[in-house]
Amino acid sequence: MNAELLVPLSPFIMVIAIVGFQTMQKIKAQKQMQETLRAAIEKDQSLPTDVIEAMSASIHRPPSANRDMRLGVILLAVAAGLSLCGTALSQFADEVFYAMLAVSAIPATIGVAFLGLSFFNKNKD
Repeated sequence: MNAELLVPLSPFIMVIAIVGFQTMQKIKAQKQMQETLRAAIEKDQSLPTDVIEAMSASIHRPPSANRDMRLGVILLAVAAGLSLCGTALSQFADEVFYAMLAVSAIPATIGVAFLGLSFFNKNKD
């Protein structure tokens, strides 16, 4: 693959790889949990209430202010990192700085939105 094409696409490829890896790990863990529960049910063993509560909590967690705040700060840090990367790469080509600044605007805007949500969310968990 041409290096001129790979450099601008590498941040997107990295994000896709990270999200894909985490999704695959989550699916694998859920599959193992289901197999364990299926084996316990087939052997007529009773399931502890802790296991049932943990499974139901992992299925859907309601949005919380702390989670929104954390996600907002992480996205702002990603935006700052992309901006710094553009600054470092601007030594080679001036256009790179503005391109990376434009790319960093996306996670920055989403991060600010999550920070705003964290202040309006009543659930503080």
